[in-house]
Amino acid sequence: MADREKTFAEEIEKALEKSKGLNLKELLFSYQGVPYPTTVCSAETFQALENFEARKDDVMLVSFHKCGANWLIHLLNDLIVTTLQTKQESAELPFIECGDPEKYQRMKQLPSPRVLATHLHYDNLHKSIFKNKAKILVVFRNPKDAAVSFFHFHNNVPTIPSYSTWDEFFSEFMNGKVSWGSYFDHAVTWNKHIDDENVLIITYEELKENLASGVKKIAEFFGFSPSAEQIQAIAGRGTFQAVRDKALETHGSAGPLLFRKGVVGDWKTLFTDVQSKEMDAKFNECLGGTNLGAKLKYGVYCKA
Repeated sequence: MADREKTFAEEIEKALEKSKGLNLKELLFSYQGVPYPTTVCSAETFQALENFEARKDDVMLVSFHKCGANWLIHLLNDLIVTTLQTKQESAELPFIECGDPEKYQRMKQLPSPRVLATHLHYDNLHKSIFKNKAKILVVFRNPKDAAVSFFHFHNNVPTIPSYSTWDEFFSEFMNGKVSWGSYFDHAVTWNKHIDDENVLIITYEELKENLASGVKKIAEFFGFSPSAEQIQAIAGRGTFQAVRDKALETHGSAGPLLFRKGVVGDWKTLFTDVQSKEMDAKFNECLGGTNLGAKLKYGVYCKA
């Protein structure tokens, strides 16, 4: 295992260790009105984040929790290694809001381009990202599968506090009382910026349907120029299953749980008819008739 992967896996193990013995209320704390997990975030780190300075060539990845961020981080790193022949050696947790307050000083030493990820709401992103015109890739997953994946993560990782039932989790998810807040608030805000020059929105589902096409689109957006053969090679190494097969090596004991199934439509295993209709109504209220709503193909992926 590469040193970077070992240290990264160790950082994940530390975070999981912190969650031992906590209950759900102790797991979350509120910062500026949004709930975050105490295991990887802190008020001190958010305050230190004010010292973060984005670079124009940063490769920024934004997603709501459990929408494919760890999968995309792998693809982005492979894209950089393949096209620039340079290996990223950062051992930091890639999510900029996660870790200790000193991480932002260490990040200044990282070579460009840096792959930086975040689950933060658009309004909470650091102003230097926009000032310096860093490009932002936003990955969305249909909300029903995102919710089910989120629930299983909580209830399958032994050290993380579990919800007593799916019904309990569903209620908290719909009310934005889960880590990183409301899926729908996140989506509504990004819909306003779907046509911004420095923003590319891609969906989990389109990547599952045609990964090579997605890799090509992402490469062009960030200004990388892989050959057709390189795109196929990255896609071959980067299928969800291929990444999952190496997850124990790259992400430690939590790896197989971070990359659980990766299938589209798993929501049907847990949603009741009433819950399905409740989310349909919420989606309609927040995203019905919008560009992002159309891009998510809700009628294709979220109808029974």
